Amino acid sequence: MTRIRPRRRRLLWAAAVAVLSVVLLAATGAVILYHRLDGNIAHVDINAALGGDRPEDSPNGSQDILVLGSDARPGAGGAHGSPSGEARADTAMIVHLNEDRDGATLVSIPRDTLVPRPACQRPDGTTAPPARAAMFNEAYAIGGPACAVKTVERFTGVRIDHYIEIDFQGFEKLIDTLGGVDITTREPIDDADSHLSLPAGSHTLDGEQALALVRTRKAIGDGSDLGRIGLQHEFLRALAEQIGSIGLLADPKRLYDLAAAATSAVTTDSQLASVSALTALGRTLHTIGPDNMRMLTVPVRYDPADGNRVLPLEPQCAQVWHALRRDEPVPASATRGSAAEEEGTPGVVTRAR
Repeated sequence: MTRIRPRRRRLLWAAAVAVLSVVLLAATGAVILYHRLDGNIAHVDINAALGGDRPEDSPNGSQDILVLGSDARPGAGGAHGSPSGEARADTAMIVHLNEDRDGATLVSIPRDTLVPRPACQRPDGTTAPPARAAMFNEAYAIGGPACAVKTVERFTGVRIDHYIEIDFQGFEKLIDTLGGVDITTREPIDDADSHLSLPAGSHTLDGEQALALVRTRKAIGDGSDLGRIGLQHEFLRALAEQIGSIGLLADPKRLYDLAAAATSAVTTDSQLASVSALTALGRTLHTIGPDNMRMLTVPVRYDPADGNRVLPLEPQCAQVWHALRRDEPVPASATRGSAAEEEGTPGVVTRAR
């Protein structure tokens, strides 16, 4: 058995949501854009799909958002996921905003984490039976956003207030609309599976290359899924910084094209399905600086039966979810002993200067 080891990550403090919000905040004064772009946003009614069998909403005024990065988005009204498992959620994160909206906690969930999955309705109307230990990203593949939210709530006991899904193909289009992303790689990246070959140095990545980079796994570090999460965050940091530095207000056409690409790349819950709602969320995120945002990965240990899978580490996991439900800081002891917090290789991607 090959044992994979994680690497310490430079976490992007607002992940892909920051990329979306940077674009939308730049368009705040252009009211006409709101009406044109609202129709781009696909949405699902999570509350109707899940009914009343859910954790109670915390009375403290905090807010919890599930953010997924997926490789399949059929569009508004379409079926998310399929019984064949072709749709996958490659990235998952719970964004917890505190009651005062002056602090936040971001908890990444590795896709290979084995978690209890509840019974979920498939797109064809049949029901997938519950599983005692299933890979986390299997939930999305089986039942789309509703099953993903249901699984997170069952795993954590935390009520999910909002849902944001960012489609990787829409992400690819956003990069091309931007004109590419300038990055620097500290070491060569050569991935035969995604046909990506980058020597160490500076590069301008087009959409296809950028998508291959954030999907690569075996070509960096020790080949772990935990390492891949870190690479995604490093790239998205570079992307967010570049979007924030290009002066969109001075180029209305470019601003509109980017906003159109960004809104076309997302699926949200029904309550967030408007530019005004997403902009309000983006404004909140931008008022919370990195110093007031705690970032961690679900405490995990390697599965003794399969080194490519991780298991929730207890009682540390329980400490994380208890803190989120009570709107309290996650204690340092909650990540002690977690495989995700072990020392690893340094980051490999930065923004080209």
